Parts: sequence; C-alpha cells; structure tokens
Amino acid sequence: MERIKILIVVTGTGRYPHGKLPTGLWFSELTHIYDSAQKRGYEPVIASPEGGDTPVDPVSLQPIYLDRLSRNYRDDTGFRETLRQTKSLEEATGQLFDCIYLAGGHGAMFDFPDNSALKTLVREHYEHRRTVAAICHGVCGLLNVKLSDGRHLIAGKKLTGFSWFEEGLARRKKAVPFNLEAALKARVADYRKALIPMTPEVVTDGNLITGQDPFSSARMAKTVMRHFDKHE
Repeated sequence: MERIKILIVVTGTGRYPHGKLPTGLWFSELTHIYDSAQKRGYEPVIASPEGGDTPVDPVSLQPIYLDRLSRNYRDDTGFRETLRQTKSLEEATGQLFDCIYLAGGHGAMFDFPDNSALKTLVREHYEHRRTVAAICHGVCGLLNVKLSDGRHLIAGKKLTGFSWFEEGLARRKKAVPFNLEAALKARVADYRKALIPMTPEVVTDGNLITGQDPFSSARMAKTVMRHFDKHE
C-alpha cells in the first residue's frame, strides 16, 4: 500500500509590503499537522509559492504561543533545514496528494489568494474528493478558487478562518490587505467562529476542513487524521 501523502503549503512572504514589520508562517499551524503525519508514517511534503526558504513569524515563536511540540521542532536543526528547502507550487502541480493543507500566518494573505498554481491544486484536489484543509489565514487560499463549473469552491460551504475581532486582538487590522472574515462571507460561505476568540474551532463540510486560529492547530491535525481513518 502506498503511503498517504500530505501537501502542506506555507507562505513565502516574510514582511508586510508596506513597512518593516516581519511576518511569515505561523509555526504551530505547520508543526502539528507535520508531526501527526510523521507519527503515522505518512509522507508530508512542504511547498511554498516560489519554493526555498520559509519565513517564520517571530511572534509565533514567543513562549506564550509556542507549545511543547512546536518548541521541539523549533530546536530541531534538521526540521529548520527542511523549511529552508521547500518545493515550489509549480513542482507540485499535476500531482494528486491525499490531502492539501494550507497553513496560515499573515504572510499567506499576500501570496495565497491570487496564486494560480495554488488555485489549480486546491480545485483539482477538491474535485477528486481529496481532503482540502486550511487553517487561520491559510483559509484565504480558498477565497478565489473556482470549480470547473465556474462556482466558487467555498460558496455555501461551512467553514471558519481568522476572525476580524481576532485581527484586532492581534493588532494587525491596519497591516493586513483585507478582512478575511468579511471576504469569506462575501463569497457566500457559511462562516462559523468560536464563541470565545482565540480558542480552538474546527469546521468540517464534506472533504473541506478549516480551522479558525493558531489555537486550533492541534485540533485541526487530529480532525484531518480522523478524516483519513474514516476513508481508509
């Protein structure tokens, strides 16, 4: 039996275009899904829009956000080297993985929504009934994906993503290019969010799985793994 393969897509944007503020991947949104895949003997493949080095948001490495699992990966020189050598999305084009997983971090807001290779990969995986998962700002990579019939993938779908209120708590409202929550609703998505901001929330609609915020990282990984269990 072939190993289950998961394509994990991370941002390649390390700074906000207007200003010197650093951004990048939110570390735990990668580590939990990567760790779960490794422990099950699956094959996680990390890719970014242009390939190469993955910038990590320094805020995501602060003790308040860095759980034990993510701390171990932060200190793993081999893993950090893996993040410096991601595949490009073009290299992944034409392949079908068992799951495509869009990790978040504010950087994703700048290089996910309009990336043609990413939109194609997401559409093809969704239409082939493969698992499509996205967490936090990674959900913005679903915004502009259209299916073969011209409809937006997320239209009418139950999903979640980083809320505008949480954006205010993160003090990034003036730095981000758009309001993700409002954009999802404008696509007629059935947007859900936790009653208490900055707490875990994961929403499943068929083969689409989304997580609201960084605190959803562990639950997202467990949900994706359970999804495989149901379909093996």
